This record gives sequence, structure tokens and C-alpha cells, in this order.
Amino acid sequence: MNNSANKLGRRDFLKRVGLVAPVILVAPGIAAAETATSSPAPPHPPRRPVEFGADLVIIGGGLGGCAAALAAARNGLRVILTEETDWIGGQLTQQAVPPDENGWVETFGGTRSYQTLRAGIREYYLRNYPLTEKARADKYLNPGNCWVSRIGCEPRVALAVLQEMLAPYLSTGRLQIFLNHKATSAETNGDRVQAVSVLSVETGAEKILRAPFFLDATEQGDLLPLTKTEYVLGAEAKTDTTEPHAKEKAEPDNVQGFTCCFALDYLAGEDHTIDKPTDYAFWHDFRLPPAPEKSERFLSFDAPDSKKIGFDPEARKGFWTYRRIADRDLFAPGFYRGDLTIVNWPQNDYSFGRICDVDAATVKKHLDHAKQLSLSLVYWLQTEAPRPDGGAGWQGLRLRADVVGTEDGLAKYPYIREGRRLRAEFTVLEQHVTTEARMQATGLDKTAVRATPFYDSAGIGSYHMDLHLTTTGDRGAYGSTLPFQIPLGALIPQRVENLLPACKNLGVTHLTNGCYRLHPVEWNIGEAAGALAAFCLARKKSPRAVRNKKSLLADFQKLLRADGVRLEWPKEAGAI
Repeated sequence: MNNSANKLGRRDFLKRVGLVAPVILVAPGIAAAETATSSPAPPHPPRRPVEFGADLVIIGGGLGGCAAALAAARNGLRVILTEETDWIGGQLTQQAVPPDENGWVETFGGTRSYQTLRAGIREYYLRNYPLTEKARADKYLNPGNCWVSRIGCEPRVALAVLQEMLAPYLSTGRLQIFLNHKATSAETNGDRVQAVSVLSVETGAEKILRAPFFLDATEQGDLLPLTKTEYVLGAEAKTDTTEPHAKEKAEPDNVQGFTCCFALDYLAGEDHTIDKPTDYAFWHDFRLPPAPEKSERFLSFDAPDSKKIGFDPEARKGFWTYRRIADRDLFAPGFYRGDLTIVNWPQNDYSFGRICDVDAATVKKHLDHAKQLSLSLVYWLQTEAPRPDGGAGWQGLRLRADVVGTEDGLAKYPYIREGRRLRAEFTVLEQHVTTEARMQATGLDKTAVRATPFYDSAGIGSYHMDLHLTTTGDRGAYGSTLPFQIPLGALIPQRVENLLPACKNLGVTHLTNGCYRLHPVEWNIGEAAGALAAFCLARKKSPRAVRNKKSLLADFQKLLRADGVRLEWPKEAGAI
């Protein structure tokens, strides 16, 4: 896991290349002017804010936000959902990240509604695409035939299915969705949130949203500072968490890198080379300090893992199939001119500065650098990447801006792995979920050991403790974990009464964020939060009371089970 000896010691280096953020301020989220879908300044002066009321306001339209909206509306609430971009779906759509999932996801590894989403994606292809007979007969159709996921699909397909799932509630008015709206401020009264103001990034018009409950489903926990809710950012100290691999001292600026993903196809014999990116010379020669002469270039397949995997779009091998979202062989001949793949690789992970709790100028600087890194990777693949035949570059690689719905060809929003995390009633620690720690604590071997059971379980998840290169230079780490539960206590703030997390901003640590941030887990977190808001309003109780009173907790868990949320893993689910 994280090892201080792996620290790159690169602050001076980053200063020299102009990547260090000099000023630390609280500026939630990614300002509208800096997003991948940035709009020009509003042409008209701001109008008087319009107020909207609902039973529940959800800020953030990612997977957790969508799951929360479905759960709340299904249980009778009037819901407002806002989204910063023009696509709901978060990492699955606007961030262009095919789902990372557990090995049991087809059966008992996700909630019923998450499995409905997955089934809906397959059904969408069956209804609308010219699949081969063999592909149609495959119960577990994987449109991309990729190996990172059992259901690699195009972002627009996932978007269409999510919209279809929400459509009945939109038709009845039980759900309202405000796209291209970003939270800018909040009104609080003691330990309660009264209202959240959101701004249209297109017109500048302001809306004030009022409700008895609010959910934060944003990618970086934007509502936490706006509502003055206590939170953590970065790596905790070992004295605070007692985690074996925690830092000796807290490092608030130690956050996993983010990625500007993009889609490619490959058309042999054609030339789709993009213009050379402005920063290509820098990224072309970039090596990680402190000993650049001994480290691999970023734009290369020289690292041991990368070299082993390889890359060959013509033979359709290696990284080409890793996150592939359309395998042309599964469709009628000629339907796809070439495979479609998503590039979310170590080579375009950007870990050279935070975009959370820094000023807007710093956010813009790092987003610009991250985009230049991704575009430089495209150009390098097209012009210099080594070929098996001894040549260099694959000119037939085509940047597919249409697939991700942008002009520059990069996803609408960066893939955010880590942001602000709630200071919750209960925090999930490394020793609750890692195979090593649990074996030491229980004396059981790998075949018998299980994650710490939580009496207040609100769902399940499973993924390795996957930590990418961080902003302070920690090397990536990838640790074995046990299928785990999502404790309700991790969804309840220590102080605030009517704000709940609905994304990866729950009560986890820098380390356990690495296994609680994946698609099905985020969905389950959001679904549990939406159901909890509905349950609390129906019973006129606080989330804290539900967790701390045995009879209320039993009733809430009964509701979750009835809605298809599994609260524990069966015995056959072991260490991964």
C-alpha cells in the first residue's frame, strides 16, 4: 500500500515547471469556466433568483445522484436533481469511464436497480444495434468485449438508459432535473441546511432550491464547504485512523490524480493525426523525479506493467482492448468501421496539482495541463508509439469527439478519483476491509476471512484498494480487499442533520476511498441515501436516530431489502 519511501520528492521540480498551486483557498468543485464543457460568460445581467421547493434536493447528477433520485422518487418524494454538465451519469457517461465492477455483479454483486441499469444497456443494444446472432445469444453481452468490465458500452447508450429509468418520474413531475447548473452557495441555520443556490452555466440565472433534505452527489463533495459541513481532504495521519499504511502526519494536499479520458477508433490506411498539442514537447520528454534518468517517460509503454500489456490497434491487442466500448466483430459487418476504445491509462493520469480547495485560477491551470497531457498522448500514439513492425505511430487512430459529446475530443468532465470526504459518525478504515489486516485480526486464512461486519449495513461493495499516483508523489498501490458492506454511519455527518453524501464523499479514508469509489458502490451509496431521506421524512426522524435506534434501523433495512438492496455478501464471496 502507500509507502512514504516511494515519495517522489518533487515539489521543487513542480515549482520549476509551473505546476504547483501557490494559493490554497476554499473554492468548491470545478468552476463553470474551467469545465470541459465551459460556456462563455452570460450575455445578460443576472435576473432575480427563482425559488423551487421539493422534498429532496440532490446536487450532482452522477451515478450516485441518479440512484438517489430513483430511490427517493420510488418512495414517494418530490425530487430536484441538478447536474453541472449537460449529461447525467457521471463517471459512466460524462467522464467516459466504463464500469469497474466486482466478479459477482451479474448475480448478487449489486443492487436490483443497478442490475436493471446493466440489463437496460444490453437491451438497448439488442433493440437498436445490428448485433450478430452470436452476440444476440450471449446472455452476458459485453458490447466492447473489454477486459476491465463485463459491460463496456458507449457513454451515450448509458445516458439513454439512465434517462429511460428516470422518465416515469419526470413525466409525473415527481422529479425535476436542472442540467448545466452548479451549486454556488448555501443557506444554513445551525445544524440544518435550509437552501442551496445553483447557477445556470449557460444563462447565469440563479435558482434557490429549498427542501427538508439535501444530498451531495457531486464529484468532489462541493456541498460540504458550502454548507460548512466538516470534512477531510487528502491523507490522514496514522494517529487519527490507526491504519497500518496511513501517513505519520496528515497530508491534506495528498490526493489521487484525475484523468481527462477520450475515445479512439482505428482506421488502417487513413491519417487522422491531430495538430501537435502546445505542450507536447514538455510531456514528450517528461519523466518523474527525483531520478529522471532512471524513470520511464510518461508517454511510453516502458513501465513493466505497460510493457507487458502492450498496444496494437491493428491486431486489436493489449491496451487497445482494455477499455474497449465497441468490438466491431459483435456487430453487422461494416457497421463500425473500427473498434471504439476509451483511454483512461496511467499515461494520462494527471497528478501534478489539486483541483479541490484551490482558487479558480489554479483549477484552470491544472485542467489545462491535464487536457494537454491527454492530447499529447493522442498525438504520441499517432506519431511515435512503437509498432511491432519496427515503425512508429498509428496515423489511423481517430479522436472521436462525437462519442464523448465535446468539441475538443476529451470527456465532458475529468474522471475524479478522490475529493472531499465527510467527517461521519463512522469512518471505514483499512483494517475493516483489507485481506492482510483482517487475516491478522482474526487469525483466519485467505479462504475463510471476511471483512468487518457492520450492524448498520446499507449495502455492499467490492473492489481492490486501488490508489493511483498522487499529487504529493506517492506511487500507485493496489491491495487485496474483502467484499465489504457500506455502513449507514458513514453516510451520517457528525453534526449536520439533513445533509447526506450520495457519492464517494462518504465517511472513508484516503486509503479506503480506493475501494469505495467504483460504479456499483457509488450507485449503492446514492440509492441508500435517497431511501434514507424518504424513510426519515415518512417517520419524521433524523438519519442519526434511524441508525441509533434498533427498531428504526431494522425497519429501514427492511425497506432497503424490499427495494433490492443486498445488505450482506453470501459466503461464496471471498477475497479479491
